[in-house]
Amino acid sequence: MGNKLRSALTMLGMIIGVSSVIILVSIAEGSAQNVTSQINQLGTNLLTINTFGTDVALSDGKIDELSKLNGVKAVAPVIQGRVNVKKDRTASQVSLTGTNAAYSTVRDVLVSQGRFITDLDIEYRQKIAVIGADTAATFFGMENPVGQYLQIEGTSFKVVGVLASKGSSLGQSGDNVVIVPLSTGQRLVKSTTINQVFLQGKSENQMDFVMNEVEIKMASFFPSKSDSYSVMNQKDLMDTMSSVSNTMTMMLGGIASISLLVGGIGIMNIMLVSVSERTKEIGIRKAIGAKRRDVLLQFLIEAVVLSGVGGIIGILAGIGLGEILSSLLSLTVSFTSTVILSSFLFSLAVGVIFGVFPANKASKLNPIQALRYE
Repeated sequence: MGNKLRSALTMLGMIIGVSSVIILVSIAEGSAQNVTSQINQLGTNLLTINTFGTDVALSDGKIDELSKLNGVKAVAPVIQGRVNVKKDRTASQVSLTGTNAAYSTVRDVLVSQGRFITDLDIEYRQKIAVIGADTAATFFGMENPVGQYLQIEGTSFKVVGVLASKGSSLGQSGDNVVIVPLSTGQRLVKSTTINQVFLQGKSENQMDFVMNEVEIKMASFFPSKSDSYSVMNQKDLMDTMSSVSNTMTMMLGGIASISLLVGGIGIMNIMLVSVSERTKEIGIRKAIGAKRRDVLLQFLIEAVVLSGVGGIIGILAGIGLGEILSSLLSLTVSFTSTVILSSFLFSLAVGVIFGVFPANKASKLNPIQALRYE
């Protein structure tokens, strides 16, 4: 309290260090959670089969065989393209997906209004459509689209459902879409070739087994064309992204921790100055009975108080700045008690480690020399 400005400047190093660790690590963890949620939006227990070229297309018979494999819960063949959609004077290009009734389960798609495609719609080649939230807002505004009609490539389609908003997932909007029955979609894109199929496993624990089964079956379909198709497991993508996220978190945490070490060196410097300034005081204390342990504790407590108070202020500053950055830059920031507690304990440890040397120096002073020191 005798040197308020000096104490404040000493704590500033710890404040910056702790707040930097909290902000950077929380941003990294928030980004990881954001990516994980985007991958989960693609569907759960998901396998994606892609084929390249018309000679390795997946026929109805092959898709039926895939659906009968052990561990497969549902299969959704997909045909995709871009189509011109019009209503009154509003016209736009929209992503078209032709698929079956299982798509809603496989890709975790929810309907907010109306219904999804049924097997009967596919069988009777019904001209019906389920539209995304953005598509509904573009063509119908605040009106209820269910029961109304859209012109898709010049053909009138009845809107039977509106999808719940999913936002963007890995750079692709899930809301600016039109989903139609597979048979109808093949006519719209003028192609019967199916090059993409989504499979949902019954259990997350079985996904490696299911993927192996699918790869064996695909190899039997196309024995000499292993380069013409791919089978991707969503779990592998999740594991890769988790690994990258963990590396980023550790790297950012390490960079921020350097500022904590700099703050610790600042504490040591100030405490050494304090020992020099208070040499006479130490001599008086020792002359009236203070032991080496008492002097050691005095300076160690001061170092810990400086680092501890700096750490608490740093936590508050880190959380406050993190919230501000989150709202201003639309970042996902995830504060965890582990990160906050770890950064605080680290700041205390830095205070103890860098406070030991000056405290030890003070405790070893000769009382006679200290009393004569000017």
